[in-house]
Amino acid sequence: AAWSGRALGAGFVQINPLHAAVPGTPAAPTDPSPYRPSSRRFPDPVHLRIEDVPEYAHLRGRARERADQLLEAAAALRTAVLREGALIDRDAVWALKREALELVRTVPLSPGRRAAYCDFLAERGQALEDHALWCALAETHGPEWRAWPDGLADPRSAGTARARAEHLDRTDFHCWLAWLTDTQLAAAQRAAREAGMGIGLVHDLAVGVHPSGADAWALQDVFASGMSIGAPPDAFNSRGQDWGLPPWRPDALAATGYAPYRDLLRGLLRHAGALRIDHVMGLFRLWWVPEGREPTEGCYVRYDAEAMLGALALEAHRAGAVVIGEDLGTVEPGVREELERRGVLGTSVLWFERNYNGAGAARPLAPEEWRADCLATVTTHDLPSTAARLTGDHVELRHRLGLLSRPLAEERAADAVEVAEWLGLLARLGLLPEGPGDEEAAVKAVHRFLLRTPAKMVGVWLPDAVGDRRPQNLPGTWDQYPNWRLPIADAEGRPMSLEELVASPRLRALMDEVARLAPRAPAS
Repeated sequence: AAWSGRALGAGFVQINPLHAAVPGTPAAPTDPSPYRPSSRRFPDPVHLRIEDVPEYAHLRGRARERADQLLEAAAALRTAVLREGALIDRDAVWALKREALELVRTVPLSPGRRAAYCDFLAERGQALEDHALWCALAETHGPEWRAWPDGLADPRSAGTARARAEHLDRTDFHCWLAWLTDTQLAAAQRAAREAGMGIGLVHDLAVGVHPSGADAWALQDVFASGMSIGAPPDAFNSRGQDWGLPPWRPDALAATGYAPYRDLLRGLLRHAGALRIDHVMGLFRLWWVPEGREPTEGCYVRYDAEAMLGALALEAHRAGAVVIGEDLGTVEPGVREELERRGVLGTSVLWFERNYNGAGAARPLAPEEWRADCLATVTTHDLPSTAARLTGDHVELRHRLGLLSRPLAEERAADAVEVAEWLGLLARLGLLPEGPGDEEAAVKAVHRFLLRTPAKMVGVWLPDAVGDRRPQNLPGTWDQYPNWRLPIADAEGRPMSLEELVASPRLRALMDEVARLAPRAPAS
């Protein structure tokens, strides 16, 4: 955040959801997707920087020796990823960090930090206690709470009350971890603002939670058991989609005055300049799929959008934060207009911005035809990087994985036509003075295009800045592709550390161009 703001002049840094994951087991590794979390109410301590915890500096004797050994093991993991082509191993990272944190916890808190921790416990209350207890019980009985011993599947049972007393120390450990993540997120947002960012961190709210996770256990009364959310059949997936996430019950939300939803938003907005809402159409309706049925057999269930948007607007106003809705895919009429009326920005992705209303083929929208109330980007985590799109590498990848719905030659031809249409428009607008055939120039050109639109926010996808050709996530795959486990890499596929990113000439050249063309904020 400090580097982006000070060296690049960026106004915000958008990050993946930091939600707590369902912990892995020897038989089942942690799901690496940040969009299938155990809890959306608390961040995952796997993201903690242990060396920045103040008590770490006070480790002595054998504890210090062991911490140094763990640092060496962490360095070996990092080397394996950066130099040997290994994938990011979340479970291996957490095993090292958890042991280090257990060492750090033996150091007493100073009076001031003890008071701050107690304030945090009081502020987060029952929600934090439930989350921490679930974490403690999952360590003992595994993360599938429906298979726990009798009584523990109910967070309000007498058996669970006894378990709270029996696991008091371990529950406190997980409360302490939640506090540490909160303090480090606060420091990150503070660093962003001090670096001159108008917004700072843009956090991400996933559309749902894992059915085996902490939120599904603690909030059983407001989630619909036996149901999963997904998407109906569309042009991209004729069989529909089942995301395996239990939906909110609209009747239960209303009965609570939307308290669980409001508390969720308040927690996410604690240290955020903006919040991105994944699948924002879910505030209006969600596609419910009965357990054991195909997605085609689902149906839409409506929510009180007025109440959901009202709660969102109120919490965002209190936090002084911007809200961005991910409104891609099947969007019913009137939704975008209602979001705009409430001040919620939409999401506009270059490759999808076409005129679909006229006769004949849909043409790319000229920059002045784009909507203003949006975050405009070239691509997203679910789409190919710009380099892969320009070169057609994404078509070859989908072909190798058996994901194409048409013969390879047809897919190549259709993709080439689409890319040529956009490059032709860029050339006609004078945004590609370098001429055709230069990949870096074309990446600059599409960002020049975005900066010519009236979009209130323009984002640069970090892999685009260094020429990474691999998608971070490839929808339609599970174990066929290493979704969410690839480190960012350069155009040759070499993984890059933060230090190497900072020194990248390609990144610097693109960001210099963006800074040159970006509108200047009015003087205050």
